[in-house]
Amino acid sequence: MINGKKVIVVLPAYNAEKTLEDTWREIPPEVDEVVLVDDCSRDNTAVLAQKLGIITVVHEVNTGYGGNQKTCYRIALDMGADIVVMVHPDYQYTPRLVTAMAAMIAYGEFDSVLASRILGTGALKGGMPLYKYVANRFLTLVENILLGQKFSEYHTGFRAFSREVLKKLPLDANSNDFVFDNQMIAQMVWFGFRVGELSCPTRYFKEASSINFRRSVVYGLGVLATALRFRLNRWGLASSPQYMMKDKGLT
Repeated sequence: MINGKKVIVVLPAYNAEKTLEDTWREIPPEVDEVVLVDDCSRDNTAVLAQKLGIITVVHEVNTGYGGNQKTCYRIALDMGADIVVMVHPDYQYTPRLVTAMAAMIAYGEFDSVLASRILGTGALKGGMPLYKYVANRFLTLVENILLGQKFSEYHTGFRAFSREVLKKLPLDANSNDFVFDNQMIAQMVWFGFRVGELSCPTRYFKEASSINFRRSVVYGLGVLATALRFRLNRWGLASSPQYMMKDKGLT
């Protein structure tokens, strides 16, 4: 626990067998529980997770990256989490920062924390391809303009959330694909949650998961659509279910 708050790390996994153990070994002792949701992997991710003693849930059919996260958060809330930290088990981000991220929430400074690869010089030094870096910066600029924010990036897969955020956001209205991450940030801004950032190094290597170029284009278009939809809702020109608060965001 951190400041009396129960911390649970969730690992949305798909074909993560080669990198899971390295990720798991860097999860700090302040974490109370670790949960892995295997999204119908074609390798032995679930077997290895169980061998490591990780609480493991296996989807019988692939639900997509966003669908995986929805399951992760439901389980963590059911387990009584006060703070949930989502870590990709592909070892691209270091879980050693979980304590710092969770503490920023546990001591009441933020409702959510994003680990940014762009703050500092970590992204390109860590091997981020130049085209991805340029796309990241462009999309972030557009999103900051349309959402009225000053985030360094919207595309990190290393995030921490308070229980209140996960209970109140209408996450079931979001996509089951990769744009889920982006929609979630837009929702937090819309509902006035305090979102902080923390600089995080990153690693790019063969085993680290990455979407292909076609999926990247689809993601980019989805990001732009999310930002535009946010602005249209803010102007009262649209009414999207993503921005309709519920008493409990996940059902």
